[in-house]
This record gives sequence, structure tokens and C-alpha cells, in this order.
Amino acid sequence: MPDPTRDAAFSLLQAVLAKGKPLDAALDALPRLEPRDRAAAHRLAACVLRHAGTLDAVLEPYLRREPPPELRNILRIGAAGLLCLGTPPHAAVGTAVELTRARRLAPFAGLVNAVLRKIAAAGPAVLEELDMPRLDTPAWAWASWGENARVIAAAHAREAPLDLSLRPGAAPPPGGEMLPTGSLRFPPGTAVTELPGFAAGDFWVQDAAAALPARLLAPAPGEPVLDLCAAPGGKTAQLCAMGAAVTAVERDEARMARLRANLARLGYDPELVTADATLWRPSQTFPAILLDAPCSATGTIRRHPELLHLRKPRDIAAMTRAQDALLDAAAALLSPVGRLIYAVCSLQPEEGVARIAAACARLGLRRQPLALPELPEAVTPEGDIRTHPGLWPERGGMDGFFIACLTPG
Repeated sequence: MPDPTRDAAFSLLQAVLAKGKPLDAALDALPRLEPRDRAAAHRLAACVLRHAGTLDAVLEPYLRREPPPELRNILRIGAAGLLCLGTPPHAAVGTAVELTRARRLAPFAGLVNAVLRKIAAAGPAVLEELDMPRLDTPAWAWASWGENARVIAAAHAREAPLDLSLRPGAAPPPGGEMLPTGSLRFPPGTAVTELPGFAAGDFWVQDAAAALPARLLAPAPGEPVLDLCAAPGGKTAQLCAMGAAVTAVERDEARMARLRANLARLGYDPELVTADATLWRPSQTFPAILLDAPCSATGTIRRHPELLHLRKPRDIAAMTRAQDALLDAAAALLSPVGRLIYAVCSLQPEEGVARIAAACARLGLRRQPLALPELPEAVTPEGDIRTHPGLWPERGGMDGFFIACLTPG
């Protein structure tokens, strides 16, 4: 019988690479698996997605012609087990051969056996000859990340830690590291639902970088705050925890349901509005607005390695048009003495500094410099905040975010 972990990992790769599905959605669609097998399949598929370029470079000398896509994924699974995950050779080779037969690729079973045995004989030392960060990063993304490309790509090879934001006054769960910016960090693979205080709503999952926009908005207690594109609700919860009078807007009904559920667990009850932020027109303006705009999400590749394969340059252009429309709407809702925090979890300059320059020219807004004493290396010469996975390497890095503050001109 095929190994359930390899079989599930193969299904995940096919869903991502052949059908363009996000990895988490593909995982949710899997048939029922034991939790251990489910976690192992996700880890194996994520490893292949992170290192597909390197794995293909290792396989290349042993392939005389291009294999069918399904067969390439089986070979990648076997090679990832051998070279990256420490799978014993007999298990990695044997399960790959059985998977080949189970997936109606039996004529290739001998090829899979021979190729993976050769890779097992070469061992992980073969990786030392390869430029893994470069091989595992699409050329367009590498070029766009500029001087930080190598440290960003190297950080993508590591699983992301689990960061929490704590409810004020809540006891932190044991075993975490308190970061200088106030987030509580746990090792990769930590099960958040098993931490003491989860059911009581003492904390919520939020990367350390994702916690910065609301903190930089810094609302006063009771201050009206508009949170645009609010789901899944981490920043909304932060604003509520600061005592702001929050109005949270989200256009997608399914995401709004998730936002509502997350806030209910935490015990927060802001005003929730299901509407398209570019069309919604309330009767009042707001002195403080947080716009965490939809984006390419390339700053979260450590958590979503499928983005290395799903994102294309054309996606960025579509995102920037949507971001401009949201900035136009936010500016129209901003009071004459208000402040607007714009944030994207993207590493792409087109979605960050270029959008701010365009908004200032188009809308007459003015950029206000931001300060972040705990992470001064994230402050740009223009006074914006630019985080990326290569920052804080000794602590496990952080997501890529761009954050800027705008005020009426």
C-alpha cells in the first residue's frame, strides 16, 4: 500500500502546481487523515515547494527527457525526503516507487528507483555545490528584491515561527520568547490551539511584522478608527485592545464570518460592516484609518511557499490598481487632521513605496516619517517601514511588510 504521507503530499503538490490552489486550501480538501500524517504531508509538500528549483537541479543529470509533471512531483518528493528531511533511503525510495505504481505510472517505477538510489548515494553533500537561494527563487522576484534578495531567499528556506499578540493583562503562555516589539514567539510547528489561554481568548496569531501597522497608528482610547480590509482580524483585535472605537470593513462575506468568529473568541465587539471599501460611504470621516490592502503577499512566502509558484509579474499590476482604488477611498474618508496607515504584506516595491509616491501626487497627501526604535534597520530613508524575512535572523526572521503614514496635504 502507498504511504499515506507521500500520497497526501503528492495530492497537495498536484493541487498547487497543476490547479493553482493555495496550499492551505488544498490541505483542507484532503480526505480524512490522522493528524500526524496530515502534518507530515504538509511539511513534505511545503519542502518541495520551497526547494523545487534545487530539487530539479539535482534530478536533471539523471533524466534524459522531460518526465510527465506527475512523475516529476514524485521524484521531487523522494529527493526532498532524502536531501532535506532525513528520510532513510530505503523508505524514501520504496515509498516513491509505490506511489508511482499507485498513481498509474507503473512503467516509470524502474526509473524512479534508479534515480532516487543514485541521489541517495550522493547524499545531502550534493546540495553544497548548488546556490539554493537563487535556484529556489523565480528570476522576476529575485530582481525585484534588490540588494536584499539573497538574505530574503535564504530566509525562505526556513519554516516561520509562531508569533502571538497578547490581550492586555493576559498571562503569556509558557515557552515563548518576548520580542522587543511586544510579540510573543514560539518555535515553528507549535500548535496554537494547544497553548494555555487559547480558548479563553488570551492571544491571537499574528506575525511580529503584521503587528506593527496598528501599533504605528497608535489610536488614543476612545478614538474612532476605521479598519479597512479587516479580515481575518488580527489588526482589528489590536485596535480594540488599545481601546479605540473601531469600525471594521470587509467586503468578502466568508472572510467577514472568519473575522467575526475570531473577534468573538477574543471577546471584542467592534462595529462590523460588510461592504466594498471602494464604494462604502459613511456619513462621517475618521481621524485614524488603517488600510491593510490586499496584495501579492510575497512577504509571507515562508508561511505560504506555494506563492513562489503561483505569483506572476502580471499579478502585481492588478494588485497595484486595486491598492490605488483603496487609497483613493481611504483618503476620501480621512478627516482634515487625520492620519492614514497604509500597509501591505508584500516585498514588491510596486506595492509599497511606488503606491505612496503615486498617492501623494494624485491625492495631495503628505508622507509622515515613522519611527521604530526596536527595529531601526527597518526604517527607510523616506521614513517608511520595510521589514523582510532576513531581519532578526538570530530570532527567526519576520514577514515582509511595507508600512507608511499619510496625512492630508
